[in-house]
Amino acid sequence: MDADVTDSAGTPADPDHRAGDTPQGRSQEEPGATDSTDGSEPVPQKDAPQDETPQGEATDADAPQGSGDEDKAESSDENKADREADGTGAQTWADHPKDGSASRRKRPWLRWAALGASFLVMISAGAGWWLYKKLDGNITTDTSAAAELKVYEKERPTPVVMDAQNILLIGSDSRSGDNRKYGRDDGGSQRSDTTILLHLAADRKSATAVSLPRDLMVEVPKCRTGDDKETREQFTQFNSAFELGGTACTIRTVERLTGIRIDHHMVVDFNGFKDMVDAVDGVEICLKEPIDDKDARLELPAGRQTLNGEEALGYVRARKTLGDGSDTERMERQQRFLGALVNKMQSNGVLLNPTRLYPVLDAATKSLTTDSGLDSLRDLYDLVRSMRDVPTDQVQFLTVPRQPYRQNVNRDELVQPDASELFKQLREDKPVAVVPADELKEKEKAQDEKPDDTGSDSESPTPTPTYSGSSAADDLCEQ
Repeated sequence: MDADVTDSAGTPADPDHRAGDTPQGRSQEEPGATDSTDGSEPVPQKDAPQDETPQGEATDADAPQGSGDEDKAESSDENKADREADGTGAQTWADHPKDGSASRRKRPWLRWAALGASFLVMISAGAGWWLYKKLDGNITTDTSAAAELKVYEKERPTPVVMDAQNILLIGSDSRSGDNRKYGRDDGGSQRSDTTILLHLAADRKSATAVSLPRDLMVEVPKCRTGDDKETREQFTQFNSAFELGGTACTIRTVERLTGIRIDHHMVVDFNGFKDMVDAVDGVEICLKEPIDDKDARLELPAGRQTLNGEEALGYVRARKTLGDGSDTERMERQQRFLGALVNKMQSNGVLLNPTRLYPVLDAATKSLTTDSGLDSLRDLYDLVRSMRDVPTDQVQFLTVPRQPYRQNVNRDELVQPDASELFKQLREDKPVAVVPADELKEKEKAQDEKPDDTGSDSESPTPTPTYSGSSAADDLCEQ
């Protein structure tokens, strides 16, 4: 019996051992039985002495610190059964799997957590894609304008400064569709209630919005109408261009007037403006006197208050009950309100908060018609992102220098050379400055009273042209 024990714990088997002999090391029989050399029934093996360790097994001295009884307690019955089933016997310390089934049983929540996280990522990605496609699909692309502009390409100005952007913003006065409640529908005809030339500096450190009066007398070129007819070239009021030939005719009229190449255009109707104001939870204004204007659907008390979308629309469109009733005064009010809207979006972090930005984009895109260069959500986002770092005091609003038309005081004409100087500054991407009208008058008066220093040999730098206007940093309640 002692010989058997010594044999099972002996040296490793010799590769040249004769066939039929049992290899040294582990028994090939069931664990716990010794070899039978005489063909008799196997005899159960007595327990081996504690100081004798089968070759290949780790001794207490070899085992890592902390092994022994604690490791044995952690050993799984399932692992033992597996080893007995496949005849491997007791495994060495190195043979123990690093991640045993016991560990796997203890951490099933890891697998469920991974599955749950993957599911949430898939849901979020799907929702994000759906929102993107929805906003992208809201935008209407104006392909007809691009086609007509291509026909007249030789007449158009050449861009002077790369990376500067000139965008024509047109507020549609159409009474068709959802807008019919704001006035009479003349067969769905379109009119430009507001037109703004937005110049974005190449370095994106300033943005200048110039309002073009709807009653300004200008040269309107020959334009193609919706029924494929061609109008004659004529000297008429500015907003006739949009009614006669749509966006393309308006763009060509502005380019002829200013010499500035229009890179992109956007047409926004009443509902788009109204919904954007609602999306930012209203815009605050101050009224010196109460307003009761039935035509504008507006009734407001005096004082500081926040206008919702419907009230804001009436406020920027009112003419009879606010100011002197002129279109110029209304444009100035529109500019100040747009400045307050921009300030509200930046100060509340709307542009940097996807949760708050989505309603604004949804409202804007629903009522937006644009050229193919801005007809995707990515294009609009890139445009907004390029403007988000512009300081609010450098987002400037002004009206092109104008005065009553000599032959009809109900129409406007440009003041020269002031208007041409403004267009030249924008065309060459040079700065302009704006100050309140009363401050500009005081500045001009001081310059007139200052003696002409023609004897000076030193050349003074050319001052930045200054115009009557406002910025997005101005408080409407301090006007």
